[in-house]
Amino acid sequence: MAEKNKTQLLAPKEACAECPAYNAANLKKLGLNIEEVDHVIALAGNPNVGKSTVFNALTGLRPHTGNWPGKTVTRAEGAYEYGDKRYKIVDLPGTYSLLATSLDEEVARNFILFGQPDVTIVVVDASRLERNLNLVIQVLEITDKVVVCLNLMDEAERRGLKIDDRMLARDLGVPVVPTSARYGQGIPELLAAVHEVADQQIKTNPYRIKNEPPELKNAITQIVDQLKVVYPELPNPRWVALRLLDGDEEIAEAVESGEIGSIVQVGVEDNKALEVSE
Repeated sequence: MAEKNKTQLLAPKEACAECPAYNAANLKKLGLNIEEVDHVIALAGNPNVGKSTVFNALTGLRPHTGNWPGKTVTRAEGAYEYGDKRYKIVDLPGTYSLLATSLDEEVARNFILFGQPDVTIVVVDASRLERNLNLVIQVLEITDKVVVCLNLMDEAERRGLKIDDRMLARDLGVPVVPTSARYGQGIPELLAAVHEVADQQIKTNPYRIKNEPPELKNAITQIVDQLKVVYPELPNPRWVALRLLDGDEEIAEAVESGEIGSIVQVGVEDNKALEVSE
């Protein structure tokens, strides 16, 4: 990032002290109706991992569908209740990464980054776990509120594969729930894990890649320090720094315009509207 742009980051912002767990203003901008909702859940995953089956298992077979505002990408959302909480779940486009090299990736990334859902469920194919972990690691760089849904366990078992989900959970630092969604297996455990993360009954410790070369590590540290000055409550300054260093023009524009700060700066009127609806 150019030196001129770096100095533009240093104008202090005032963080909102009463922000809900998710970002009300940006979720509305993204076309999501959040009235009468306690928690907002994002559902992410590679194509062909059974994500839609998981979505249907959690919400039933009558999702509300439409397009994302200004996009040709279809959005599906549904709702369910667990305990005394009301959940809205948004099925994000199937993507292999969050690098925003396609419209689907851009939509998924922006929802997780700017919408800041209470929990992001990442659905992975247990029979092709290695290729799916790339997306998991990228999501963990953005948010620590993650539950990994280890789906298609029946297919993995058919192929003679054995996965130690407890060890995987320990290595990733977030809950990992084995499921075979097409048969309803593991869905109660998935609901419980999402509820516990959303209500902060589980404290996650997400895996982050930290073996960068010294030069890159120093650059990340410098940008992170500046981001923290401007946006002290930003939950993912390291991820933002990595994207800036990678030349992500959209993230750079969001930082320079101040849009990135709206993650933690929701207007008082939006908060009051949420309080009334609850």
